[in-house]
Amino acid sequence: MTINHRIIWNETKDYIFITLGLLLYTFGWTVFLLPYEIVTGGVTGMSAIIYYATGFKIENTYLIINVSLLVVALRILGFKFMVKTIYAITALYFMLKFAQMLMPLDEHGNFVQILGHNQDFMSLLIGCCITGTSLAIVFLNNGSTGGTDIIAACVNKYRNMSLGQVLMTVDFIIIGSCFLFPQFGDFLGRAHKVVFGFCTMVIENFMLDYVMNRRRESVQFMIFSDKYQEIANAIGTQMEHGVTILDGHGWYTGREMKVLCILAKKNESVNIFRLIKMIDPNAFVSQSSVIGVYGEGFDPIKVSVPKKKQLSNPQQPSPNTQPPSPNPPK
Repeated sequence: MTINHRIIWNETKDYIFITLGLLLYTFGWTVFLLPYEIVTGGVTGMSAIIYYATGFKIENTYLIINVSLLVVALRILGFKFMVKTIYAITALYFMLKFAQMLMPLDEHGNFVQILGHNQDFMSLLIGCCITGTSLAIVFLNNGSTGGTDIIAACVNKYRNMSLGQVLMTVDFIIIGSCFLFPQFGDFLGRAHKVVFGFCTMVIENFMLDYVMNRRRESVQFMIFSDKYQEIANAIGTQMEHGVTILDGHGWYTGREMKVLCILAKKNESVNIFRLIKMIDPNAFVSQSSVIGVYGEGFDPIKVSVPKKKQLSNPQQPSPNTQPPSPNPPK
């Protein structure tokens, strides 16, 4: 497969999984959350609050808010991110619209509550698990559903904050706005909406972080084998993975041997074990989980670095500093 074909395939795969994630989100939202008038965060939740209070269509509010936020995606996240965001916003707009048309209605013209009456919290649990997982699928494939996701992606680009933490802060403000709408009843009625909204916020963002962290989880391999060169060549060429060779010394045997150190994604573990077993079934392998791996091929380092203080006269060396030798030893 050539480089151009690989780029096209990766882009196509992104759009396929983004679409699947949006379909899953639409299903969870329309079937489990909307019939019970459950409040959530994000632009969709804000649109739902306006819909419950005024009857203005959810998809229309969703589209209006997102169009105004696309400028932020263009300036900070780039054109490539914006293209996928526009696709996701447009696709989700039509998905939400047609999903509501397909939902069955009861004798009062309301959406049928699939789990039955007075099952609000159970429907909340199922719906938020589905929507949180779907958002993670969209994010893991370089996409966004727009709205507060754009804000979360912008912060995550420059700060080492999880997407769930950012979304939780924004959702807290959106859900708290239910107190401003008298259509939700008296104080207790509005408090009920807010409490349920906070539950949706916690569960949805927990699922988002859980799925994304599981996908990004990394492992470290320490491989002890006399056929270390063959194993390193196989992992480096077939999996296009970096391998570090360390010098080892056995305490009991006194033997000198090479040790392979490999940092990889957890989903690559099976392929690595398969290659090791094919080359040396008697190899000794240690696998351990690591908290985080940062650098080329893994997650970028997202911390702020303070600027170094400038010397008053950088051309003049310090009196305690020895000048470098013109011919440093090799």
